[in-house]
Amino acid sequence: MLLTALDAGVSPETLRKIESGRVATPAFSTIAAIADVLGLSLDVVWAEINQPERAAAPARLAS
Repeated sequence: MLLTALDAGVSPETLRKIESGRVATPAFSTIAAIADVLGLSLDVVWAEINQPERAAAPARLAS
């Protein structure tokens, strides 16, 4: 996680907060940077967070 955060240009604490749901609406640029580091398209990220079964659960990024 440390390298992912640093490569994306965000602090490890920010990434932890996003992963745990303590940041409910992270900035688009932050999500785009993390997705880029992880090799994910924003289309894939969007599809993942908009799955019907995830609507009631907090969003979580794979670590």
